Amino acid sequence: MSTTTTTYDGLRLHVSTYGREDAPVSVLLAHCWTADEEDWHYQVRDLLAHFGHEVRLVTWDHRGHGRSQAAPERDCTIANLARDLGDIADRFAPHGRLVLAGHSIGGMTMCAVPEVRPDLVERIAGLLFVSTSSGRLDTVTLGLPEMGPMLRKQIPVMLATRAKLLSRSVRRNSPSMERRVVNKFLFGEPLRLRDAGLVVDQLICCPPATMSGFYRDFMHHERTAGLAAYDDIATRVLVGSRDLLTPPPHGRRIAQAIRGARLLVAPDAGHMLPLERDELVSGHLIDLVEGALAAP
Repeated sequence: MSTTTTTYDGLRLHVSTYGREDAPVSVLLAHCWTADEEDWHYQVRDLLAHFGHEVRLVTWDHRGHGRSQAAPERDCTIANLARDLGDIADRFAPHGRLVLAGHSIGGMTMCAVPEVRPDLVERIAGLLFVSTSSGRLDTVTLGLPEMGPMLRKQIPVMLATRAKLLSRSVRRNSPSMERRVVNKFLFGEPLRLRDAGLVVDQLICCPPATMSGFYRDFMHHERTAGLAAYDDIATRVLVGSRDLLTPPPHGRRIAQAIRGARLLVAPDAGHMLPLERDELVSGHLIDLVEGALAAP
């Protein structure tokens, strides 16, 4: 079912739900920066095929993304995403245990939950951090030690400028820059064209304030210490060996900060693991849900 909800500061969010509201376990899937809920479409398919309506699935477009309302640049923060996640859990998954999965900015949102919504932690039975970071994003070099820091700053600016100056139809007809960024910096090997095409279109549809506002907030994101609130909760951390945006050391920091967490590095994969390695991501998610269902 597709519906909408309103954030604490009055923004309209697009939300999709599957399964009954009183299911014993609800899975919340938080997507990547500049993407939308389709980031998780393979996992929704696989979870529905495996569990049917035994569990509840909730996906949504973050503020400023997809079919949700555009957000002012000042309100594009990870803390606000964590507030939104908590409100979505309260409204659309109010009962039972929670399994949270977050890709990229979605995982950063999970890092902020203990700080913003500590009451939610006691409901969480499983966590899946996918291609994400708990901090130190200002050290990312994009695999280019000399030019990387400059490119890291310039790419969001260039994409936001194109979004301001050119209509979506024009950029769809000639997505040269978006395609170059997606192919070079977001995907590893092998590259499936249908997946890359989805990400290019998501990038074209992303408002410029979302690109610049969240990028600015990334540079101040440091929430590693707070991850101890998740100690002993079943936790998996997945990262691609060729991830240039949140490389393996970032996944390792998260795994080391949560007692009992498991780290897995996917060979040759890039940043878009839910698409590039859909079976791997779905498999770990299914394991976490089965553990939550079996928990006393």
